[in-house]
Amino acid sequence: MARDSGTLLSFCGQPLTVEELLFIQSIAEDFSSLGRTEIANTVCELLQWVRPTGKLKTVECRAFLESLQNDGLIRLPALRPQRRSERSAPPATPLGAVGVPLEGSIEEFQPLELEPVSSPGDQTLWREWMQRYHYLGYRIPFGAHLRYFLRVMAPRPIRVGALQFSSPAWRMAARERWIGWSESARRHNLQRVVCNSRFLILPWVHIRNLASSILALAARRLPDDWQACYRIRPVLLETLVDPAHFAGTCYRAANWIEVGRTTGRGRQDRAHCRHNVSPKTIFLYPLSADARSCLCADVAS
Repeated sequence: MARDSGTLLSFCGQPLTVEELLFIQSIAEDFSSLGRTEIANTVCELLQWVRPTGKLKTVECRAFLESLQNDGLIRLPALRPQRRSERSAPPATPLGAVGVPLEGSIEEFQPLELEPVSSPGDQTLWREWMQRYHYLGYRIPFGAHLRYFLRVMAPRPIRVGALQFSSPAWRMAARERWIGWSESARRHNLQRVVCNSRFLILPWVHIRNLASSILALAARRLPDDWQACYRIRPVLLETLVDPAHFAGTCYRAANWIEVGRTTGRGRQDRAHCRHNVSPKTIFLYPLSADARSCLCADVAS
């Protein structure tokens, strides 16, 4: 129900604050290019509307958002035709099989290119590579996201990896301390932070300095692509690195800033909400010199 006792807004019996309503309104407006379920997923993830198991309350949230629209409080995108589900694990195919080994220095393979994933065939290959070669496998990202293939252009164009950017974590104490924003500024400006939620160099590719060079290229390109797609210009990138698997060397080499670790009680991955997960190292990359001041700016009057 959208209303409690006929007067107060509530979600699943919990009162909705004015600040939360304003935040939901901004999500619905800023991400109007997404479908209703994707917007509901984003709201649940960011407001931590989850079940005791950690799963998002997507069904309830979508109904709640539609009741808000019926009350004239938000405007949702028009209903879309149902699309084929991505929930099953991508199958292994010959297209995703191990390729010819590549070795050498970055200079031998330049220039580098980020190739947006757009066609159905490319989406399928991107998912398969993540499922087969990324240690976390493929998972559906909630809300806003952009995907790329990584390509070297010499001696001939060839794909060497894949990359994904998606919605940021709702709360991370170390990030909040580094930014220094107020609670209202955090809610207002959170969507100007974008998470590098997947980064894969294919296991048969051994090109020195490739990963850090790709991160530098992505930092230059992403703000324009994200703004064109979602009408929001990000000013800060974040990522979580599992120290049990990686040291974050390529992020350090690309001048990302290590700001601390997660508590181990939040999300292990951008697509799933879990409890009692291992702490992750948090890296940030400002996309502009005034990133912190932009994020600390409160809601314009």
